[in-house]
Amino acid sequence: MGAEPSVLAVRSDGVVLSGEQSGEGQAIVLAHGLSATRRYVVMGSRALERSGHRVIAYDARGHGRSSPAPKHAYGYEHLALDLEAVLDAAGLQSAVIAGASMGAHTALRFALAHPERVRALAIVTPAFDPERTLSAAELGGWDALARGLREGGVEGFVHAYDLAGVSEAWRATLERVLRQRLSAHEHPGAVADALEVVPRSRPFEAMGELGAIEVPVVVVASRDGADPGHPLAVGERYAAAIPGARLLVEDQGPPARSPIAWQGGQLSKVLSELVAEVGT
Repeated sequence: MGAEPSVLAVRSDGVVLSGEQSGEGQAIVLAHGLSATRRYVVMGSRALERSGHRVIAYDARGHGRSSPAPKHAYGYEHLALDLEAVLDAAGLQSAVIAGASMGAHTALRFALAHPERVRALAIVTPAFDPERTLSAAELGGWDALARGLREGGVEGFVHAYDLAGVSEAWRATLERVLRQRLSAHEHPGAVADALEVVPRSRPFEAMGELGAIEVPVVVVASRDGADPGHPLAVGERYAAAIPGARLLVEDQGPPARSPIAWQGGQLSKVLSELVAEVGT
């Protein structure tokens, strides 16, 4: 397969997932976060393909160019089924899986249910804490984002987003990225549905479950100043719970350093090193 991506259309549980694959070699499947698209794992970088890897990326149900699901069918049980369908459509018995935020939680749910299909895991900026129940105010914040997107489109979403909680050094960058990625959705109403459902879904029930994971794992976390929605403490807990997992975080500075998760080339290097651990 050449360097140019080829289209991958995946039927799963009543939806059609829009994906692409490119490159040759050990397979890496990329799963993005809530309200993002497949571009927002390695940020459009092609470094993985250039370094000899086959990369499969897809838009989650209702996101990007993928078709909408029924209003309440965005829980992790559905997202994990979709990930399984992507591997099947790509002809993969197993693969390295790299997931960011919602994609990280999806990858873990899938790995716990189907350990034989996962060669290694990159867990990028996890946020779900099984020991903590979201407050009514926190859930209300997600509902406000959904309402803002439905009623005001991209600007409505950005207006509802709590940019004040982000360090001033990164506020403008985050606002720009939010506008870029929200503009990439063909079905914004479906993304709004996902914004209401995903935060209320549980990919697993207890942190201790992660002790069953036996493949190589790297956890890529971010410092709270740049990304308070994905607390560093949660990433640290994941790394502590998964046997042998490595934790990577950007240098503290000063000056303020961009999170590894925001640097497509740097994250691609981390993924290449992970693939090297499992071989061919």
